[in-house]
Amino acid sequence: MDAMEALRQRRSVRSFKKDPIPQPIVEAIIDAGRLAPTARNIQPWEFVVVRDAAMRARIAGHATTGPFIAEAPVCVAVFCKDTKYWLEDGCAAVENIIIAARAHGLGHCWVAGEKKPYAAAVGALLGAAPDIRLIALIAIGYPKADPPAAPKRALKEVLHWERF
Repeated sequence: MDAMEALRQRRSVRSFKKDPIPQPIVEAIIDAGRLAPTARNIQPWEFVVVRDAAMRARIAGHATTGPFIAEAPVCVAVFCKDTKYWLEDGCAAVENIIIAARAHGLGHCWVAGEKKPYAAAVGALLGAAPDIRLIALIAIGYPKADPPAAPKRALKEVLHWERF
């Protein structure tokens, strides 16, 4: 699937089949995150892939907005070292990961990290040093059903030429 089609088909999925995701596909998706742009090429990110069901259930127990993490066959925790642009860099990596997941026919859901009260607990659970910040948790798997497209504002409503 080409990039524009993956962008058009991207949806937040919260219900997953139990089918495992082959390791080469998981690695390709994480590689897409690694290739994201980063301020001054610092590349502050670290990615923890969690396939163990018991650990995913523990993460889901902390992530109040992500109980479906327990159901997804893969959870990717995206962390960044505390650099000047850690949040921007980390979010760029997350976006690449979710688009790559869709390009491989997978569903995903981006669950907030840093600004949530569970960020430190999830970081500790996964063995992250205290100065490594949780950007997001991404549930990934084959969707039980593709959700309908969410309404998006029309291009003419958001595009401005030369001035606002």
